[in-house]
Amino acid sequence: MSNPKQNISILTLSLGSGGAEKVISLLLKELKNDYNVSLILFYNVIHFPIPEEVEVIILSKNDVNRPYYLRFFDFVTFLIKYHKLIKERKIDIAVSFLAFPNLMNGMIAMLNKKVKTIISERGFPSDNTTNKLSLYISKVFYPIFYNRCDALFSNSTHINKDLKDNFGIKIPMEVIYNPIEIPIHTIKPETLNDNEKALNVVTAGTLNKRKNHIMIIRAFEALKNSDVKLTILGDGELRDYLEDEIIKLNLSEQINLGGKVKNVNDYFLKSNCFVLSSFTEGFPNALLEAMAAGLPCISTNCLSGPLELLNENKNVAINDGEFVIAKYGLLVNNDDHLGLQKALIYYRDHPEERENYSRLSLKRSKEYQIDTIYSIFNKFVKN
Repeated sequence: MSNPKQNISILTLSLGSGGAEKVISLLLKELKNDYNVSLILFYNVIHFPIPEEVEVIILSKNDVNRPYYLRFFDFVTFLIKYHKLIKERKIDIAVSFLAFPNLMNGMIAMLNKKVKTIISERGFPSDNTTNKLSLYISKVFYPIFYNRCDALFSNSTHINKDLKDNFGIKIPMEVIYNPIEIPIHTIKPETLNDNEKALNVVTAGTLNKRKNHIMIIRAFEALKNSDVKLTILGDGELRDYLEDEIIKLNLSEQINLGGKVKNVNDYFLKSNCFVLSSFTEGFPNALLEAMAAGLPCISTNCLSGPLELLNENKNVAINDGEFVIAKYGLLVNNDDHLGLQKALIYYRDHPEERENYSRLSLKRSKEYQIDTIYSIFNKFVKN
């Protein structure tokens, strides 16, 4: 007689359009086959698909963008509701994603010794805090509540090291990289040479300071009136600022702000180079998705993710104003638009290298397919 399915809960803020939320959505497709799954959301924001077999519980009807102090009071209410759900649904394994849900899971570990609590850190903790107060709260509460849980997984070796060295996390930690579904349509590397000199660059991400899109725009200043064009996909608080800078630099003919789109892969297929310009990442989904589409890539060597994806986590030394040819793409220093200029010109002037790195991108991305990553995740959860 086969063993009955265990009850597992996934707790997070919402299922909005972020990277952690996309990972959850992909894992749910596999989790439903092995567990009775409850998806518990703080707020009713759902962007990604959820399998019918997964039961969704929303803890609040309030707006996710409530002021910080009101969200603190929400947290107390959520904890009471979450604790009750854990008991009522006889949850065996409680998994959480992102800081607030992780702290709550730590509290559940103190209140309910029967449930296995697993937390997931998705951003680089020392760089991913919004202000000094947030950093102080993290330094105080992470060691108290994270260490109450049974285990932690993140999507980068650098995140785990930061948690251990700077936040005093002592529980078992594992690296489980973000999964990806390989798109049905991908680029044929040989087609990148159809127009040898034209370089159609694409980037995707929220228009905020952390993503540092202004770095790419400044790199284009020296490429003015050339056959290099850029599409920036995404929306956010810096849209007007970026638009003004594009106009000021007379780059309106070369740079297009494409806005928020759902069919990102369609834009990838029309391009022949992807750029990631972030100051910091947890694990850059956009970079991995671009590689899965077959795009040759350029990325800042930011913490964390790009070095792992593009150079198998082997350290590189990059001089200011220069770039490094890594195993699976090109790397530049953070906020170095001169280095990015040279990397773009290199791809433009070496179409054979674009074709080479297109093949390498496709090869590398296959290591992150959902089947492979879920197998690692499921073994981690069970053990």
